[in-house]
Amino acid sequence: MNNSPLLQCTDVRKAFPKPDGAELLVLEGMNLELREGQIVGLLGRSGSGKSTLLRLIAGLSEPSAGNLRYMGKPILGPAPGIAMVFQSFALFPWLTVFENVALGLEAQRMSRPEIRTRSLAAIDLIGLDGFESAYPRELSGGMRQRVGFARALVVHPNILLMDEPFSALDVLTAETLRTDFLDLWSEGRMPIKGVILVTHNIEEAVLMCDRVLVFGSNPGRILSEIKVNLPQPRNRLDPSFRELVERIYVEMTVRPAAGTAGRKENFPGLGIGSALPHVSSNLLAGLMEAVAAPPFNGKADLPEIASDLTMEIDELFPVAETLQMLRFAEVEGGDLKLTEDGLAFAHAALDERKRIFLRHLLTYVPLAAHVRRVLDERASHSARKSRFIDELEDFMSEEAAEQSLRAVVSWGRYAEAFAYDDENAMFSLENPT
Repeated sequence: MNNSPLLQCTDVRKAFPKPDGAELLVLEGMNLELREGQIVGLLGRSGSGKSTLLRLIAGLSEPSAGNLRYMGKPILGPAPGIAMVFQSFALFPWLTVFENVALGLEAQRMSRPEIRTRSLAAIDLIGLDGFESAYPRELSGGMRQRVGFARALVVHPNILLMDEPFSALDVLTAETLRTDFLDLWSEGRMPIKGVILVTHNIEEAVLMCDRVLVFGSNPGRILSEIKVNLPQPRNRLDPSFRELVERIYVEMTVRPAAGTAGRKENFPGLGIGSALPHVSSNLLAGLMEAVAAPPFNGKADLPEIASDLTMEIDELFPVAETLQMLRFAEVEGGDLKLTEDGLAFAHAALDERKRIFLRHLLTYVPLAAHVRRVLDERASHSARKSRFIDELEDFMSEEAAEQSLRAVVSWGRYAEAFAYDDENAMFSLENPT
C-alpha cells in the first residue's frame, strides 16, 4: 500500500462575495489528509461547509486560499481519478440504467466493447444485474442510488466522494445499502483506494469511517478528529460503539464561551444580531415533554433521545439549542437537562405554557423583545416587516435575517406576544394596552 497521501488539503479557505461587497466566509483553516484504505467522515450540521469542501476536492470550485493536492499534484479542475455520489441520485430520467452508468466512460472516449464490459460489471457489482434496460422512473429510491454508485465506480476512481448518499432513503433501504457498500469495500471488490463521506448522521459516521472529522459552523472548520479503531463489521449495540457515538455528541454540544480561554458556558449570550434557528413551538414543546417524561424524568442522554424520537443531529440539535437559548434546558456533555421552568412548562396546561413561554421569549430573545418594544411604543401598535429586516441585515445575510424573523414570528404568535399579517408583511399588537 502506498504510504503517500491520496489527498491533501492545507489551510483551505472558501468565501463567497456578497452583494454589498463584503464576503460570506464558509470555510477557514481547513486541513485534511486521506490515505489509501481509509474512509474519512465529515460530520457536522447543515451549513458547516461539508459539501462546499467536497466540491473543492472534486475540482468543481476553487478555494479562496490554501492548497488542495491529489496524488501529489494541485487540483486545478475536475480530476479524472475523483468521482462523486450525490444525495439526490442525479440520474438522467431519459436514459436507461446502462446508459446512465456508461455516460462517464463515453466522455473518456473509450471503445464501445470496453464501455459495455465495464458498465455491466459495475451494474452487477452494485446488485442491479437484470435492470440494465430499466429507466429511473421504474426504480425505487435505493435502486436509483445504486445506479449512482455504479456510475461513480465505473470510471475506476482512486477517491470516491459521497455527499450524504443515504440521507434521501428510508431507514431500511439506507441500512441495506450501507451494509452492501461496506461488504464490497472490506472485500476489496471496489476499484477505489479511499473514500470521503459527508454525513450528519453520527451513527452512520461511526459505522462506516476510520476517522471522523467534526465540523463547526460560521465559518466551517474542523473542531476535532476522532479515530474509530473498531473492526468491521461493527455492532451498534457494542459498548465501544456507543461510547464513540456519545463522545461525538459531547464534541458537538460543548461550545467555548467568547473570551473565557476555553471555559464552557451553559447559557451562551445572545444579541439582536445573532441568527436564530427556525424551530417550531410544537417541536420545542414536544422535546420538553419527551425529556420530562419517564424514563428520562428531566435529563436525557442526547443519543438516547435521538434514537427514541428517530431524530438526526440536523433535526435534534437546533431544537435542543433553542431550548437552551430560551433557558428551558441546559445542553452539556452530550446531555439535555430541563431547567425548573422547562419542567414547569412540560407539566403545565396550555394557557400556563403560553405565559411561561412569553416571559422567556421576551427576556432571553432580544429580537423578540425589540419587536414587542417597537409595537408598544408606536401609537399605531404596528410596524412593517421591512423595518426589522433592514436592521438585521446590518449583522447577517438576507437569508439569515429572513429565517430569524420567521422564527420570532412563530414564537411570538405562540406566546401571543404580537401578531403578524403575512399578506401585508405587518407586525401588530392584537390587544394593545
